[in-house]
Amino acid sequence: MKWFSERKSLKKIRTEIQVDSMDNALRNQLWNMLDAYYWEKMRDFKWVSEYPAFNRLFREMWHNYFKEPLDAMPIYWEQLYKWTRNYFFSCSWNGVYEFLEVVVHYYHEDYDGNSPNEKFEEACNFVLERELSAYRFVNGQIVEITSKEEISEVEEALNSQIKIVKTHIENALKLLSDKKNPDYRNSIKESISAVEAICKLLAKNEKTTLGNALSIIESEGKIELHPSLKSAFSSLYSYTSDADGIRHALKDEKVNADFEEAKFMLVACSAFVNYLISKASKAGIKF
Repeated sequence: MKWFSERKSLKKIRTEIQVDSMDNALRNQLWNMLDAYYWEKMRDFKWVSEYPAFNRLFREMWHNYFKEPLDAMPIYWEQLYKWTRNYFFSCSWNGVYEFLEVVVHYYHEDYDGNSPNEKFEEACNFVLERELSAYRFVNGQIVEITSKEEISEVEEALNSQIKIVKTHIENALKLLSDKKNPDYRNSIKESISAVEAICKLLAKNEKTTLGNALSIIESEGKIELHPSLKSAFSSLYSYTSDADGIRHALKDEKVNADFEEAKFMLVACSAFVNYLISKASKAGIKF
């Protein structure tokens, strides 16, 4: 179910894709992952030193990351757990990501010789995707997958005065950012539809396709399109329109779009829309 703010589109983009912030839901769930894959192992132990992997983890973190005196580190797990929890929930958003990296870096093998790190990273990535974080775990490090520049392109398209274009981009974003039931396939459809809509307006032909509209725009010479750019978007349109493509009947279950694919299309189509609007403005074309 979508709540009031989501239904009324009152949430701003920067609170949808979390780039330079972290909401409570994301922070809480990342802590839950730490609890499930690490802290749970200490449930039956009183002293930190009773579990060698944990003793090494916290001594390494205490000395190399927190840079505190080792003789000040709590020796009882309950005390150390409370200290760590207070730190996690009071540090900055980037401090949380750093802490996750540090845990993965310094935690080695359990008693059975296995490490939970790989499964922990996968679980974190699931949470990061669901909560629309701009970051993912890649080989032990948190890396950015959505930049401020990409978000800026989407925001610019959302501020377009061309209603049909704005509507398609808004719909694409809503479908992508629905935390409970994201619809990546239809998000991609909406993104490419935004490009198709503006190209139809420029070509002054509502019944044409994107590929034909691009050819009309180019042949009229009002807007000069680089051949590679035209080819790229013609190919993207073909990808969404082929027999097994995104824009095919929804009953066709052959295509399983994912977050990265839908996000790429949203950013790429927003950028191309902005490019065409800018070019049209310079050419004195009014919509």
